[in-house]
Amino acid sequence: MRTTFFLAILSLALLTGGILAFSPSDTRPLVLIKTNKGDITVMLYNETPIHRDNFLKLAREGFYEGRIFHRVMNNFMIQAGWTPQGVDDPDYRLDAEIVEGLFHKKGALAAARQGDNVNPQRKSSGCQFYIVHGQPFQDHQLDNFQQRTGHTYTEEQRQVYKTQGGAPHLDGSYTIFGEVIKGMDVVDQIAAVETGQGNRPAKDIVILKMEVLEE
Repeated sequence: MRTTFFLAILSLALLTGGILAFSPSDTRPLVLIKTNKGDITVMLYNETPIHRDNFLKLAREGFYEGRIFHRVMNNFMIQAGWTPQGVDDPDYRLDAEIVEGLFHKKGALAAARQGDNVNPQRKSSGCQFYIVHGQPFQDHQLDNFQQRTGHTYTEEQRQVYKTQGGAPHLDGSYTIFGEVIKGMDVVDQIAAVETGQGNRPAKDIVILKMEVLEE
């Protein structure tokens, strides 16, 4: 079944100034995403155990092999989980795990979902995920987002958004469950491809394999 998820789009960790700081003893799973554009390694957050465990399960089962990045928007995000035919099973949703201190910086890994009008609980897709590509924002833009969404950015988050970039208008609305730690250049390449109707790449960008590297 084809379902489109549009984006408007504590263990031992410490929250410091609104940015999550990890304890060295807090082991976090790593997953290698091999694509026909290159490899991306993501670290999963223990603060979002439902999404972490679901992603690990699907990766181990080979669920994502042959699936594509079906929605790509340069300077915003790259989204994956469909088959080339537009199927997005499994047919279940994950309870939202929106954690203070996790934000949509460049490289953030998050779960796609249906909009608030049909999904007021903000439950996530069982398989569709996105990686933030993003762009830098200035203080006046962040102020506008803050007024519009009611979500407040810390000074540390503002600094990241102004230098590294991201998608700040999504904060507080989607579950972030990991981040890219290697292969951001591959994310950049994917974000820059030619796209057609529905922001689908003109040539399929395929997930060849996912491998759990560390738990």
